[in-house]
Amino acid sequence: MKYEGPQFEEEMNRIITNALREDLGDGDHSSLACIPSSATGKARLLVKDEGIIAGIAFAKAVFHHVDPTLKIELLKQEGDAVVYGDEVFYVSGPSRSILMAERIVLNSMQRMSAIATKTKKFVDVLEGTKTQILDTRKTTPGLRLLEKWAVFIGGGTNHRFGLYDMIMLKDNHIDFAGGVTKAIEKTVDYLKDTGKHLKIIVEARNMEEIHEILESKQVYRILIDNFNYEDTRKAVELIGDKCLTESSGGITLETARNYAQCGVDYISSGSLTHSVFNMDLSLKAMHE
Repeated sequence: MKYEGPQFEEEMNRIITNALREDLGDGDHSSLACIPSSATGKARLLVKDEGIIAGIAFAKAVFHHVDPTLKIELLKQEGDAVVYGDEVFYVSGPSRSILMAERIVLNSMQRMSAIATKTKKFVDVLEGTKTQILDTRKTTPGLRLLEKWAVFIGGGTNHRFGLYDMIMLKDNHIDFAGGVTKAIEKTVDYLKDTGKHLKIIVEARNMEEIHEILESKQVYRILIDNFNYEDTRKAVELIGDKCLTESSGGITLETARNYAQCGVDYISSGSLTHSVFNMDLSLKAMHE
């Protein structure tokens, strides 16, 4: 998915609408109780951590969804490196509106920035190799768009967005289908019958399965899963330019470059989205 256009806007608005429904209920009674409807104010997004900032565009969308009259002045850009004490933006307008959007903005940006920061660390580790870092479907239900967007902001490459935009035959598909060859043959027939044009990725658990996958000549990428370095190098050499290669299976920042040096085109890591610590951000009122 491109991070622009009608489909993107629709999905982003769906996330915002659901977040507001969850948080607001029948009203922000804290603000309603003590802040006049005519009150206006200004707040700043303050960084209390360091890393890569992400989610600024989403924050703007949240603020404008809550109240189109809110004004945002950007001090940092999406993907900028930030340190403790940096200010990312100012938001000004009706005070109640700022407070209504505050927690959704913070929760989203804190998580997106953490994901972008971790992704950038992988990108830096892989610098100088041909290998790209991929995310996975191991995302928070309902927030996949934001989390994959954060990977993109951090310099990573998005894998498929869901089960609908690419075919990926993993161990369970292969076992349920009766083996690698049968799984691929059935998939090719399915694509012909339905008229769908989807790329096929097949997971290989050993060298024998790689040989079998290569016989089909229908596969876009082979997922070399849980191989050690030596076997990964052998697999990449065997595959050659017949299709693309991807390593996965518990690959960490400490091991990523070693796998990249085996010659794979991609490394996928679920940890980009499922194992991060939120960046510490706060939205503070400014007294002028």
